Amino acid sequence: MKILTANQMREMDRLTVEQCGIPYATLMETAGAKVVEAIIEEYGSVEEKWISIYCGKGNNGGDGAVIARLLWLKKAWHVEVFLYGSLAEIKGEARTNFEIIRKLQELNLAQEDRSQTIQLTEISELSYESEDYNSGSDFIIDALLGTGITRPVEGLFARAIDVINFHDHIPTIAVDLPSGMSSDSEQIIGPCVTANLTVSFTAPKIGNLATANGKLVIAPIGTPDFFLPETQLELIEESRIAQYLQDSQRKPDAHKGSVGNVLLIAGSRGKTGAAALSSEAVLRAGAGLVTVATSTSAQALLVTQARPEVMTESLAETESGAISETALEAALQLASGRTVIAIGPGLSSSDESTRKFVLEFIRRRTSLIVIDADGLNALAPWPEDLTGSEELPIIITPHPGEMARLTGKTNAEIVADRIGIAREFATKNHVITVLKGSRTIIAAPGGEVFVNPTGNAGMATAGSGDILTGLISGLLAQSPHNVIASVIAGVYLHGLAGDIAASKLGMRSLIASDITNHLSDAIKISEREQ
Repeated sequence: MKILTANQMREMDRLTVEQCGIPYATLMETAGAKVVEAIIEEYGSVEEKWISIYCGKGNNGGDGAVIARLLWLKKAWHVEVFLYGSLAEIKGEARTNFEIIRKLQELNLAQEDRSQTIQLTEISELSYESEDYNSGSDFIIDALLGTGITRPVEGLFARAIDVINFHDHIPTIAVDLPSGMSSDSEQIIGPCVTANLTVSFTAPKIGNLATANGKLVIAPIGTPDFFLPETQLELIEESRIAQYLQDSQRKPDAHKGSVGNVLLIAGSRGKTGAAALSSEAVLRAGAGLVTVATSTSAQALLVTQARPEVMTESLAETESGAISETALEAALQLASGRTVIAIGPGLSSSDESTRKFVLEFIRRRTSLIVIDADGLNALAPWPEDLTGSEELPIIITPHPGEMARLTGKTNAEIVADRIGIAREFATKNHVITVLKGSRTIIAAPGGEVFVNPTGNAGMATAGSGDILTGLISGLLAQSPHNVIASVIAGVYLHGLAGDIAASKLGMRSLIASDITNHLSDAIKISEREQ
């Protein structure tokens, strides 16, 4: 699903109105209906609920007025619309929908039975105290500002955002984009609504990638797909993963040698757990064979920790128990004929000898390779002469700290421009770059960037990245000629397994092995999505 800028979205709306003859009023009505549908889908019936709706003076506020009317018609007990501004200032379709709310309020007041109420309150000054708002609300709907923000919000609207966020125990639904968030950046630029659910119209915007959106729902409102502009930025859809799994199904005559053979160079003295986690994920992904090559002193312990299906090999080690550069030829021999190589989990990069081993091994390997964790730390800063190719792809899976070390930037710089930095690194070095984090970024050498929608904060736990390395490697082993699709599927399924685990166990108690334990569920669910 294409991710659009604010200008691209405005152009799509314009073309829809001018070339298709669909009026803005229809788009606004559909948008409001889609938000109501999403609320009911997520939270159940709105009957007998108290709903507070915060509206601005633009089209986003007009959407809010539509939502208010539709919720009232669905028997919401009390719908209160806070309009930040004067009704006299509003124009067009938004004005029409606010006038409807005003008329409904007047008619409602004339009825003897006032078990249901709807109210419009105009707010033009900062006199309202947050504790006076929403005290009995079941839901808050943010329809203040929409996609037009390019600088930090101030004054009256900043106050409105504070009021909404003050009631963080009440589910908050953002219309199109949390107010205060820039449509064209995933970075929060100032006061911003923190939503539990965001319903974005037609296509996701870059701002929808921020965690402030909460759960993201993309709702079509009648804009034809043929107006979608060309873009190299996409949100991964479950249908893409379903198709990948369908295309990579095992043949009836498959055997363990025909579904991939992975060499995992991982572990060191005191860090064998990472190798154990990663190797099991290789097998859970469906690869036929996995061998862990580790330092001599780590091998004996790894055998007791890893799955019995995992094979191990020992490599010469340094005094600290990490793989030594003297193991290079043995490692290259082990790598010969393997479908995929993965290097890094638990490897240790403090020894210069290990760093030399990693760099020279990557340069001389003859298979595609996934590099993570200490494999990346051993390369930092990234050597200018090290590049991937179509024949020998390189996939890296850094978190922001590792990416900072690879590029010589700060963590803050990485987080401030994840899409741009991942894309620049991928294209410059011809390396598929998986920049981990909330909404993990996958950047391809051709400039395409894919954003992953699955995953949760509970996955911020030791070993989660090791499992991702194994999962990607295991999928690549089965589809070595479909590299970017395998990487995308690995990231998506990893996050989905984490989401399933969190739904059963909660985020606080989630550990890495819980992700592995739910990989089969994630794969089965995704296979059924087609």
